[in-house]
Amino acid sequence: MHRLPIYLLVIAALCPAAPFSGPAALDFTAKSVAFGPRPSGSPANTKLRAYIHAQLATCACQVTSDTFTAQTPDGPVAMENIIARFPGKSGRAIAITGHFDTKKLPNFVGANDGGSSTGILLEMAAALKGAPRTDDVYLVFFDGEEAVRDWTATDSVYGSRHLARKWTADGTNAHIKALINVDMTGDKNLDIVYEMNSVASLRKIVWDAAAVIGYSAFFDKQPSAIEDDHLPFLEAGVRSLDLIDFNYGPNNAYWHTPQDTMDKLSAHSFEVIGNVLMRVIPTLESEK
Repeated sequence: MHRLPIYLLVIAALCPAAPFSGPAALDFTAKSVAFGPRPSGSPANTKLRAYIHAQLATCACQVTSDTFTAQTPDGPVAMENIIARFPGKSGRAIAITGHFDTKKLPNFVGANDGGSSTGILLEMAAALKGAPRTDDVYLVFFDGEEAVRDWTATDSVYGSRHLARKWTADGTNAHIKALINVDMTGDKNLDIVYEMNSVASLRKIVWDAAAVIGYSAFFDKQPSAIEDDHLPFLEAGVRSLDLIDFNYGPNNAYWHTPQDTMDKLSAHSFEVIGNVLMRVIPTLESEK
């Protein structure tokens, strides 16, 4: 068992993580959405990646790029996962992930679907800045979550499939205690799915944290199974969870339509997700 030296514990107590700001996360989302539709391989996607890198450069983290060429139904597409590492001392790690690309559809700017996860991760980076860690915390921005044409096992989650293989090969996955993926979590009417492809023990930790803070109303208990960026890591043996609101508009009417715009989102929904994640990270760090 690894124990932190006393002086590090004292520093950690004196330098806690900054509060997670819902309005700041909403603003990061708006700035991402302002680039327009951002499908993988597009000029707007490239501009957004540069923006993410610029923001992370201010957050005292180690940033790496996982670049690759995905073979899609429309031919090869260059993609990039962006990984921000906040180093700890234990040799173990926690990963919070989400995607920044948007579905290739006319006039689709993906405020919730692609934008919200970008905003959550960028504000998490700001909140984690400068706080000593027990475990490494990885914030992973996935490219290529969306299907280029129709969702299949080979036309979807390109970025997470690539990184899961890479992290299995280099041994990173063996050190990850938990991976939590966020997707479509900015909806004003927030209703997080009780996602049944996820690992039950990790789902319980998150739902319990939400209850303690007073956010149970936003975390559903009706079971549903979703395919998302957590699946490649589950298949690689990583304890993983998907946090997603898949009830976006009446009968999910805003999903993958031009109606997925900033006016459908709220700072409070970002704050709910961010505060829960910021509470869950130290809980996971306390695990042996």
